[in-house]
Amino acid sequence: MKTQLFTFHGGVHPEQHKAESNAAPISVMPLLPRYVVPMRQHIGTPARPVVSVGDRVLRGQIVGAAEGYVSTAAHAPTSGRVVAIEACAVPHPSGLFDLAVVIEADGEDLSIDMQPLDWRALDPSALRNRIRDMGLAGLGGAVFPSYIKLNPGAQKIHTLIVNGAECEPWITCDDRLMRERAAELARGIEIMRHALGCTTVLLGIEDNKPEALAAMRGAAPPDWRVMSVPTLYPSGGGKQLTYLLTGVETPTGGRSTDVGIQVFNVGTAYSLYRAVELGEPLISRVVTLTGHVAQPGNFEARIGTPLADLIAAAGGALPGASGEIVGGPMMGFDLMDLAAPVTKAVNCLIVKSPSLFPPKPVELPCIRCGACARACPADLQPFEMYWYSHAKNFGHAQSYHLFDCIECGCCAYVCPSHIPLVDYFRFAKSEIWEREREKASADQARVRHEFKAFRLEREKREKAEKFAKAAEKSKVAGGADAGAAPADPDAEKKKAILQAALERAAQAKQTVTPKNTDNLPPRVQQEIDAIETRRAGVENTESQK
Repeated sequence: MKTQLFTFHGGVHPEQHKAESNAAPISVMPLLPRYVVPMRQHIGTPARPVVSVGDRVLRGQIVGAAEGYVSTAAHAPTSGRVVAIEACAVPHPSGLFDLAVVIEADGEDLSIDMQPLDWRALDPSALRNRIRDMGLAGLGGAVFPSYIKLNPGAQKIHTLIVNGAECEPWITCDDRLMRERAAELARGIEIMRHALGCTTVLLGIEDNKPEALAAMRGAAPPDWRVMSVPTLYPSGGGKQLTYLLTGVETPTGGRSTDVGIQVFNVGTAYSLYRAVELGEPLISRVVTLTGHVAQPGNFEARIGTPLADLIAAAGGALPGASGEIVGGPMMGFDLMDLAAPVTKAVNCLIVKSPSLFPPKPVELPCIRCGACARACPADLQPFEMYWYSHAKNFGHAQSYHLFDCIECGCCAYVCPSHIPLVDYFRFAKSEIWEREREKASADQARVRHEFKAFRLEREKREKAEKFAKAAEKSKVAGGADAGAAPADPDAEKKKAILQAALERAAQAKQTVTPKNTDNLPPRVQQEIDAIETRRAGVENTESQK
């Protein structure tokens, strides 16, 4: 595969603000008296609490088990006692509370018996099953369960792309991780390559990180390609980095795996190394703390660390602070509650001030200048998507490939009317998803109703047929004994009732069929098949008599 650089459409050059936090080494957060571990820290189904209030737990012990396929476990960040399992503040754009396990630390930081894995001797499938319970999820922001991404399935993955671009302004946690822990990170990438069975490894790092580039080139095996990519936001987007390094476009509505490529963040590779070679579940991550604080930097914080304590570790917010942003200024969101904890998705916390983040200008009408379309890295028409999203004409918005939008914020960044375009797109997507869920639920209810009606009519028909056959046998037997038995005065009336029953049964047999039987749920179809089998057996038995 070619490895020269390609150029994707659009992109912007916001102020980087990297120097504020990338000069100092990663600091390890001290042990805290209290941790809040949310059950929803990944895409998919939240973890299910498996501890009770009052239980003693050890560092690395599972406190939330993976629930379903798209899920992953949550672990205790230290030893202590479970003091609550309740709804707590979490870092989320909605500001809503979510279920969490609250642990009061005992100060001893005792650990479970962590068992390293001999991954070279393990079958990739067995390795993935072990990783599932280690709590690994993508640390680049998407937090998709890693064991699923490491499963190529029917797709043949020939190329592994490791994302070290870190294109979002202010964030430097991946930069410091590559500088300081390049050897461990490289071992995590080798584990990824083994699990995926791929042959090519490409590592993309923006050219504003020369120290990280040098460190990774020194740690990489000869058959890797560690490549410097231009500093352009959003070069760290999965689809954009894939095209930058390979020239291969991800299909509309598809994933990079559809073209044989898988993308992982460098932070995920490092956590995989710790999980496999040290036996340590994902209980900590590196977080950038920057902005209007006394000592900006990067901190290795345990999952569940209250964000207020993280700010205190950086010397506290300076006078005049006006709020906090979780993530970067392009794709992040305002923090609603400082009691919310560090989760697997939190890679940066920016303390705002009026000088760093002035109030947003007043939103003006769209002038259809096309600046958003020129900046869009997904080559979409944001002004058209905005027009239909604003009008709640979601069908037309979707026709402009709304779901190809990666919500990078480039369109809003260049909009001269200061329209928060990404907010409209998120609103439209959520409305479409909700309508799809409602439609699916209604379809399922309709299928259940139609099958019930079909079943009731079939039971009526079978009873009528059974009655008719029994009556016919009685009639035949009655004819044989006609000389000995007196005539039935109501014979004609019974004969008419029998004939009517036979006609109704024949009519029901011809007209009563379930609708959409091809789309019935497997359980319903099995029940219909079973009824047909029993009926066929009865008819066959009767024909043999």
